[in-house]
Amino acid sequence: MLKQQPDQRAVILGQYIIENRATVRAAAKKFGISKSTVHKDVSERLKKENPALYAQVKDILEINKQERHIRGGMATKLKYEKMAERKIKYNQKYNN
Repeated sequence: MLKQQPDQRAVILGQYIIENRATVRAAAKKFGISKSTVHKDVSERLKKENPALYAQVKDILEINKQERHIRGGMATKLKYEKMAERKIKYNQKYNN
């Protein structure tokens, strides 16, 4: 989807991350490119191309990094809650 020059792509990705408070993963999915490409674009190319935009993106990515363990913990909690619900339903169905 993004076949522009890497410097132009870095600016577009940076703007998207800021406007949507997006993660690297979300930006990669949106634009159909790898997380590695997004990370390189916004951490290296954007710094050279647009330092002010880079600073804003860096702040958002730092917040995402700090929240990552919380999101992972919530996902794990949901996983085990769903497993417990399935076990209860199974027991109700076959043990009654």
